[in-house]
Amino acid sequence: MKKIEIVGYQRANLGRTESQAIRAEGNVPCVLYGGEEQVHFYAPAILFRDLVYTPNIFEVALNIEGAEYRAILQETQFHPVSDVLLHADFLLVTDSKPIKIAVPVRLVGSAPGVQKGGKLVTRVRKLRVKGTVENIPDFIDVDVSGLDLGKSVRVGQISVNNIEMLEQASNPVASIEIPRALRGSVSAK
Repeated sequence: MKKIEIVGYQRANLGRTESQAIRAEGNVPCVLYGGEEQVHFYAPAILFRDLVYTPNIFEVALNIEGAEYRAILQETQFHPVSDVLLHADFLLVTDSKPIKIAVPVRLVGSAPGVQKGGKLVTRVRKLRVKGTVENIPDFIDVDVSGLDLGKSVRVGQISVNNIEMLEQASNPVASIEIPRALRGSVSAK
């Protein structure tokens, strides 16, 4: 898993007016939970650009006024109109405790169905998995080299090591759609 660092500052007061004042200064109110007690802090919004606006997953090294924590970004809240980041929740991680996280899917291989005129469609961009931090991969590779027209790769066909897949085994991940021009000739065969 890739790593990124965010430097934050303890919040003196909690509440709506304090949060609005923090946002007005260009910062994001945050909470770190999963430890003995929750840690409320804020961090500059610019530090979240590489963390939030990417399909990748990161282990976050939080530095809150000298106290260092290992965490993952669990949830974010955005303004409904302006899409400004309003709040971020982090989950404290340890080497022994398993976490649940959505890992991006990467399609590999060349599908014969595409060469016959079909369209490769990604049905799921991320798959939810459970495992320890050191076993979580950056991507889950899905091999599409066996896909022909009208066929799909399902979650149950994907092999992963040392992590548990939390998705239904019957869910399609990628499929080859048959274009309208080919539908009559493919069904006649």
